[in-house]
Amino acid sequence: MTHPEPTPMLSTYLKLLMTAVFWGGTFISGRMLAESVAPFSAAFFRFLFAAVCLYAIIWRRQGKIPGLEKQQILPVVLLGLTGVFAYNAFFFSGLKLVAASRASIIIANNPIVISALSMLFFKEFLSPAKILGILISVAGAITAISGGDPLALFSGGIGRGDLFIFGCVISWSAYSLLGKRVMRDLSPLTAVSHSAAVGVLALLIPACVEGMPTSAPGYSLADWGNLAYLGWFGTVLGFVWYYEGIRVVGPSRASLFINFVPISAICLANLILNEPLTPSLLVGAVLVIGGVTLNHLPVPGFHRARLKAPS
Repeated sequence: MTHPEPTPMLSTYLKLLMTAVFWGGTFISGRMLAESVAPFSAAFFRFLFAAVCLYAIIWRRQGKIPGLEKQQILPVVLLGLTGVFAYNAFFFSGLKLVAASRASIIIANNPIVISALSMLFFKEFLSPAKILGILISVAGAITAISGGDPLALFSGGIGRGDLFIFGCVISWSAYSLLGKRVMRDLSPLTAVSHSAAVGVLALLIPACVEGMPTSAPGYSLADWGNLAYLGWFGTVLGFVWYYEGIRVVGPSRASLFINFVPISAICLANLILNEPLTPSLLVGAVLVIGGVTLNHLPVPGFHRARLKAPS
């Protein structure tokens, strides 16, 4: 007896859900790598692997690697420096000091920061619903970071690891805003592939300064397994499936699946790393996810009525 093939829509939703799980898993792999592999070295090997795979996918689909126009070179270089070089330097440095579950909640605020920066630099309108979503999400991050006692942030301050993870949020927001402009002329796959290559070149020198050429032969099988996971599942497959989802169900529905990233990260961190499920962590996750959802969903009664254009 043969089982019916899943419908394209169901298959797409399953891929989007698995993408969220893969991205949640990057926090666990990153945390494990941070114990034995230096930050720039980990980022270098992750994106060396990813860039090779991404270019192979492009070659298979198109029969060639698309070049760049002169005016596209600088924006793509900036994509590589923000979304690959800076993000991953902050990511692996932060995970040396911060629990994977806590880091995932901070980074879950990416859409919130992107919305705020879009308003600031591109004059995009923020509805009352979006503003409320921002406030709720920030409250969730504060709850998770402070352990449920926000006043503790004023006495003890924010840890260095937290600042590194906040650096991830800023660098990814910059990458996303630049990407909006770059992907008007380039396909997402081409833009990400070229930016990954730029990031690899930028990471090479600091990785060598860390001692990567001499330390790499001593990496354990688990280290290489985590690097392969980050490169393939966390970068290549996650990216391809996410943009397939955008094409089939649209960006609004696809982006909602990102809310599952901190959930999967918290669950995996508990199962694999034995990180505790504290009440403040769970409350913070709920607030962040609720705030991000409110930031993306049209809520009746919240949004300003559109003014009819003069005829």
